[in-house]
Amino acid sequence: MADSLPSAPPSDPKPATATNSPEEATTTASSTTTTSSTPEGPTPPPVQIPLSWPADSSLTLDWIQNLISAFDWSSKNLPPAELPAVLPVSVFDTLVLTASKILHKEPNCVRIDDCNDNSRVVVVGDVHGQLHDVIFLLQDAGFPCDDRFFVFNGDYVDRGAWGLETFLLLLAWKVFLPQRVYLLRGNHESKYCTSVYGFEKEVLAKYGDKGKHVYRKCLGCFEGLPLASIIAGHVYTAHGGLFRSVSITPSKRSKGKKNRRIILNSETKPLSLGSLEELSKARRSVLDPPWEGQNLIPGDVLWSDPTMKSGLSPNTERGIGLLWGPDCTEDFLKKFELKLIIRSHEGPDAREKRLGLGGMDIGYTIDHVVPSGKLITLFSAPDYPQFQVFLQSFTPTLFKLLTRSPISSRKDSFASFGFKYLLHLGLSVGSLIVS
Repeated sequence: MADSLPSAPPSDPKPATATNSPEEATTTASSTTTTSSTPEGPTPPPVQIPLSWPADSSLTLDWIQNLISAFDWSSKNLPPAELPAVLPVSVFDTLVLTASKILHKEPNCVRIDDCNDNSRVVVVGDVHGQLHDVIFLLQDAGFPCDDRFFVFNGDYVDRGAWGLETFLLLLAWKVFLPQRVYLLRGNHESKYCTSVYGFEKEVLAKYGDKGKHVYRKCLGCFEGLPLASIIAGHVYTAHGGLFRSVSITPSKRSKGKKNRRIILNSETKPLSLGSLEELSKARRSVLDPPWEGQNLIPGDVLWSDPTMKSGLSPNTERGIGLLWGPDCTEDFLKKFELKLIIRSHEGPDAREKRLGLGGMDIGYTIDHVVPSGKLITLFSAPDYPQFQVFLQSFTPTLFKLLTRSPISSRKDSFASFGFKYLLHLGLSVGSLIVS
């Protein structure tokens, strides 16, 4: 018999000794990273500011590089409240509206099939507002282009000081190369998480009296983010992971808003894995994926976690989503002819409490090895959370590189593995090369 979920809303681990507020974090960031200055005063901006939207409404690589330079400079030289002097609200509005139109047209599970023998697909885990790490990642892996795809697995905001700039930079890439850059939704791209874990306060601190407007526009854009991707027909990526079949009768709703919880009906059938068809039919355009009712798949995809215990069960620790075991990973891979699942959602703080699963000291773990393939958890925010002192340095590989070219690795930047090698040789452990 399934356990009841707790009455509290969904929860994410709160790192110990984290900065108390985004205002504090952003102020700390500005004061601690303003290292590029001259005796005459702060370093002047490297590009003309404020930025303006292109007259023909077509983004270019030069425009995006200017955006990168402007955000990098402002994060090191300006207080948070001066961001509108770099990116006016009018430019923000146009960027978010343009990106939202593209995102809302994409299916719940985007399929990335137009790869060729020279293509590389870079999959990125949680980045949590760590703008400078994202900039480094893009520069080190190489910018998106015809033969280089990027799949971001969600959690762009909260925790870090530059969630807004990080999200806007990725939206700009999406607008520029919509068939090469794919942005999936994480559990932090929601009203609940952003109101609790910092993003809302960050936006209000940066845009002042226009902050509420900017925040609402971001929430609307979050609703359009797809939930999952399938790369070359063999690799499934999603922020949390697997999900239930919605043919199961959902829970009832308890009375009272303060004591909401899922009450599982003892007469319902056991939980079973959902299908890609069910995923495609889920309603993702919600501010907060529900943890009760009929529309449970979005919450499962964004909040679920793997475990070493067989079967499916409610994720009582988080209050939403599921826990799934190696048998479920095998069933999902085999049923849909997949070789690999890449999910994110768990950083070093979360993994400290997860018995039987690997830590996140190198940025990823291989959680399940089953006959049909593997399950990998990928986390791409180094030194997480920012502005904290760890007893041991956390320096993860920032991202994974799936490639159809021979296996290679770049020292001190990431782990790479041969995509064709993985598909044809059963994803052996030796196919991962970590520098």
